[in-house]
Amino acid sequence: MCGITGYKNFANDSDLSQSLKKATSVLDKRGPDNQATFTHESVGLGHTRLSIIDTSARGNQPMSDKSGRYTLVFNGEIYNYRELANELNVDFQSSSDTEVLLYLLIQQREQCLAKLNGFFAFAFYDKETQALLLARDRMGIKPLHYYRNENFLAFGSELKALMQFPFERTIDQSALYWYLRLTYLPHDMSMLQGVKKLLPGHSMTIKGNEIEIKPFWELEKPNPFHGNYENAKQTTSQLLEQAVERRMVADVPLGSFLSGGTDSSAVVSMATKFNPNLHTFSIGYRDHDFFDETNFAELVANKFQTNHTTFSLTNDDLLNSLDEVINYIDEPFADSSAIPTFILSQHVSQHIKVALSGDGADELFGGYYKHLAFQRSGEQTLPNSIIKWLAPFLKSLPSSRSSTAGNFARRAAKYAQLMQMKSYQKYWHLASFNLSASELMADPLKEETVNEFINRFQDGNDDLSLNEFLDMDLRIVLPGDMLTKVDLMSMANSLEVRVPFLDKDLVAFARTLPPHFKIDKNRRKTVLQDAFEHILPKELHHRSKKGFEVPMLSWMRNELKSSVEEVVFDKDFLENQQVFNPTRVMDLQQKLFSQNPGDVHSTLWTLYVFQKWYKKWML
Repeated sequence: MCGITGYKNFANDSDLSQSLKKATSVLDKRGPDNQATFTHESVGLGHTRLSIIDTSARGNQPMSDKSGRYTLVFNGEIYNYRELANELNVDFQSSSDTEVLLYLLIQQREQCLAKLNGFFAFAFYDKETQALLLARDRMGIKPLHYYRNENFLAFGSELKALMQFPFERTIDQSALYWYLRLTYLPHDMSMLQGVKKLLPGHSMTIKGNEIEIKPFWELEKPNPFHGNYENAKQTTSQLLEQAVERRMVADVPLGSFLSGGTDSSAVVSMATKFNPNLHTFSIGYRDHDFFDETNFAELVANKFQTNHTTFSLTNDDLLNSLDEVINYIDEPFADSSAIPTFILSQHVSQHIKVALSGDGADELFGGYYKHLAFQRSGEQTLPNSIIKWLAPFLKSLPSSRSSTAGNFARRAAKYAQLMQMKSYQKYWHLASFNLSASELMADPLKEETVNEFINRFQDGNDDLSLNEFLDMDLRIVLPGDMLTKVDLMSMANSLEVRVPFLDKDLVAFARTLPPHFKIDKNRRKTVLQDAFEHILPKELHHRSKKGFEVPMLSWMRNELKSSVEEVVFDKDFLENQQVFNPTRVMDLQQKLFSQNPGDVHSTLWTLYVFQKWYKKWML
């Protein structure tokens, strides 16, 4: 993994070369091993390198061909690069996947994109035609931001790179609304007007002043799977094994995250086939037993005889990392599990440079409670009738994510609301942390503007199957939240994270499976769990999912109380800022200390992160 940036200048009277140098420099954590820039007439490219394959100087970038006509900056890995190299009649100067990609692009241009199995964001320049080609991988594992005005187009792996170029920074109101509602920025949105993200599976061609964006891969409706359940289990296992094997290629130390859940445990079970001395890593919460799952991780490590390390975190460890996490984030992002992800990456990067992860399995196979809730909410059953009848009572119960009883009350109340909705409404209800986001804004977003964004995904269909729900997660939650979190927090620590579940072949297969192979009664990820039931320790079978949670409610009432008051509840600043509704924000203070705080801490965390970002980047 690396960092890339660059520009295409449309105006001859401006020099962007110094901006390019600054943009490259701020991506140093993404690539601490080498840093360089390239300029030619109206185009500039920058690269910071994290050396993984062919760590010699021959793999440095920007990389040009022998003639000097073509130049590439590339972030990611192409796992099938050796097979692709056999298609080319080239005397390669290195053993890197970068050089293979360079010559593929020279010979095949964007036609080669469909052949790539890996994760990537790159910029490819042709001196002769002065054309620039950008592209991003199918699932959006690697980010690519861009900004365009009448004078130039700039792009980069992170927003902080774009901010080194001269343009006015203005808050995008639609992005603000969706950030407050979801805790992250979905689809192509950025918090700054004029900035966009190149969508997963898309390429952009810039020639002269003309820009063309088009897909090279889309989530088309798959042909249904016609095998039986045993066939599905066997194929799932085989494809994951192949995906893991592809991702074991590295010229530096490689290991795996291990949470103790089915996903990361399945990855580890396969990885040890190819590396019996695999290093595995997990984190636990010494002060918060409810979310500590290290005992399950250690069961898996013992079964597969990995070299396992557990990092046991205290409340202070988490709190002490807050400033580092928020300072690295260059765009508001309020998924609080970024904090333990950062700490895990920080510790792991002291031992290895590449880590495997189980990310993506939940979105493919239906692993979240919301998937189960969606599937069951349409059933005409006695429990559903009882929950409907109890809805007013459930709504009045104290709810919180930080305790078993409070979490049950929160889920039950949300489920009762769910049963009153059409299937398409259910998706956005379940995806949202704050359905009253517009009320917090100084200039509330109009309902038709909200619906305009939602309708991009609806395709005129009010009915949504479970598989269509999962596809929505692949388009929205996965690139916007999960992959953004892992990319930012791992790259902040110069660690490459590879995600076998998002291998193109495994993704294609999982999407063909019928819903009842994924969710059966109260079980989630059924086919995945059953495929590995005979391999993994029995204690993992059908256990409840906890996930990366932090005690945010407790923090805001105690350790972070003064900081939240200073950052969020400064009424004078709110009135002068004119971004939020001061009255609505101040109301949250009373809610925080009430007997029924609900998810107020989540809303306050989105505001806290935003205000920290605003003061750093907007003032």
